[in-house]
Amino acid sequence: MPNTNFQDLLDAGCHFGHLKRKWNPKMAPYIFMEKNGIHIIDLHKTALKIDEAANIMKQLARAGRKVLFVATKKQAKEIVAEKAKAVNMPYVTERWPGGMLTNFPTIRKAVKKMNTIDKMIADGTFETLAKREKLQITRQRAKLEKNLGSIADLNRLPSAVFVVDVQKEANAVKEANRLSIPVIAMVDTCCDPTPIDYVIPANDDAAKSIAVVMDALCAAIAEGLEERRVEKEKEVKDEAAQSKENDAPVGKKLRPRKSAKPAVEAAEQQAEEKPEEK
Repeated sequence: MPNTNFQDLLDAGCHFGHLKRKWNPKMAPYIFMEKNGIHIIDLHKTALKIDEAANIMKQLARAGRKVLFVATKKQAKEIVAEKAKAVNMPYVTERWPGGMLTNFPTIRKAVKKMNTIDKMIADGTFETLAKREKLQITRQRAKLEKNLGSIADLNRLPSAVFVVDVQKEANAVKEANRLSIPVIAMVDTCCDPTPIDYVIPANDDAAKSIAVVMDALCAAIAEGLEERRVEKEKEVKDEAAQSKENDAPVGKKLRPRKSAKPAVEAAEQQAEEKPEEK
């Protein structure tokens, strides 16, 4: 897995923090300096933290686990949705559904309801309904698709949650903390890094900054998924070879050749017992 390039982070503006008066003192370890009243983030630490988070995500993807991406702010929505969809990971880019993690069974019921509507449309049941019912169901389906369509494949709680803006996605962070789900997040100089398990100190407002971090993390996930695919193919080949070997016909067994040793011993014994001629 390649290391994050310092120059790429610099070009994307990942080092720009917030105004000094808006800073959170707990972010002091990640601040390099202050310039024109704005805090500058130490990109060497940012690169290290991105690589650490990328390694975690790679291992999760290799193990077949899911990482939930959360970004509802305007400049991050499209970027996160595109990158997460490319690696087949669930994401939330609209309003965070309250209790999505802590009340996960209820969310799954809503997703199942959406699937039920799809089945009705597929088997023709939908066409037998009254016009008003059709309109209500269509609106309900559109609302469910908008809020939950991106997590339709999430059958169980995610193994980790990635957040772009800690302050905006405070509810998602709280729910993940309550369930002890690891949180990976882009944390700006105005945010509190305490509830975050894997802090990525970076500018969380610039689209380029968000994109460069997402590229690094999604590349690691893609690498983990590829390794998992290769391992699965190898297991299938090994099982097929083992099965073929077990089913192979057994060759014709040869009769063991009788040893001449007993006959020789019997002849010698007979010669000893025979009396000598005079």
